[in-house]
Amino acid sequence: MTDTHTPTDPRSPDDRGKLARRTVLAAGSAAVTAVGVGSAFAATDGTAAAATGAGTGASSSASEGACYTLTSELVEGPYYIDADKLRQDVTEDQEGIPLHLTLKVIDAETCRPLRNAAVDIWHCNASGIYSGYEGMGSGGGGGTPPTDAPTDAPTGTPTGPPPGSGGGHQEPTDDTRYLRGTWHTDRHGQVTFKTVFPGWYQGRCVHIHVKVHVDGAWTDAGYEGGHTCHTGQLFFDEKSVLLSAQVEPYASNTTTRTTLDEDTIYPDNGHEGGLLYLRYDRHHIARGVRGHLTLGVEPDETNNG
Repeated sequence: MTDTHTPTDPRSPDDRGKLARRTVLAAGSAAVTAVGVGSAFAATDGTAAAATGAGTGASSSASEGACYTLTSELVEGPYYIDADKLRQDVTEDQEGIPLHLTLKVIDAETCRPLRNAAVDIWHCNASGIYSGYEGMGSGGGGGTPPTDAPTDAPTGTPTGPPPGSGGGHQEPTDDTRYLRGTWHTDRHGQVTFKTVFPGWYQGRCVHIHVKVHVDGAWTDAGYEGGHTCHTGQLFFDEKSVLLSAQVEPYASNTTTRTTLDEDTIYPDNGHEGGLLYLRYDRHHIARGVRGHLTLGVEPDETNNG
């Protein structure tokens, strides 16, 4: 059962002045409930299903003295919205293949789980549209398609990160907030979300954005203070995406899809780069997918993406 007790963080803010003010507000007075796991996820393993526990020993590619390989830091993208929904079920009214996502956050150097860290996820819907930015449209129709992939030919006066970094932040165009949410890790460093399998849009493979915040405090209002120690993206292998594309509403997404190998942001380093471990019934993927991954982070560093 998911702990719904409002946690506290005993650690004091960083006295070196690195901490930026950050607040996540709870959505109204609605109670946050635990995510139920039903028979829809009782599926055979459709892809790699090996465990990602931190106690498996040092990775051959880990830095000297580290017990776990750091998860790749990637661009935030232009569609992040801070101070938003404090919840585990981010689905709202969005149609799609149910996705039960479990992330474990650990200190890559000590392999200790990070308790009470705040984890954000956000991603597009089956049609390739981000909530908060419906006016931007998608590669599948209408408006300007999202462009968080790097470009070799920037135009105009740069107002955000340098070319190739993923573009600057875009201001929201509306008040929708589906497929976005923040929740705390438990004493094992784990956090779960209920969402749907993402779709795709012009220039990007299928992915989920993720941030991890530490050194803040959980209050009645939500999560305050602290700093972002990890900004990354979670990816899906081609086999699962091809199967999802046969299911509505994904089948109606007419945007030309960018594959994992073609994507310019995926670092091509497997699970270290954010490639999820997935489990599903390959004959009936519409019943649901389970995804999980361990994120090895540096809690004392700031990585805003």
